[in-house]
Amino acid sequence: MMDSGLIGKIEKAKRYAEERERISFKSLEATLKGENNDHTVKYQDGKWQCTCSYFQSHGICSHIMAFETILDKMVQKAKQE
Repeated sequence: MMDSGLIGKIEKAKRYAEERERISFKSLEATLKGENNDHTVKYQDGKWQCTCSYFQSHGICSHIMAFETILDKMVQKAKQE
């Protein structure tokens, strides 16, 4: 049986999930299964990295753009160098 405290926590969790502007990432590492290969995407202190060759030469790639879209307003946008 759920107590009133747990019910309140569940309601708060739903509100936090809807209010994404409350969340900001400092770092993350994930694998994206690309069309040709898997790629490791990293975000650390406002800087992005990806293991794909396009990122290595352009400083941006579709893998990072996908994460920026998913994590809208929770991460800084990649800056092309």
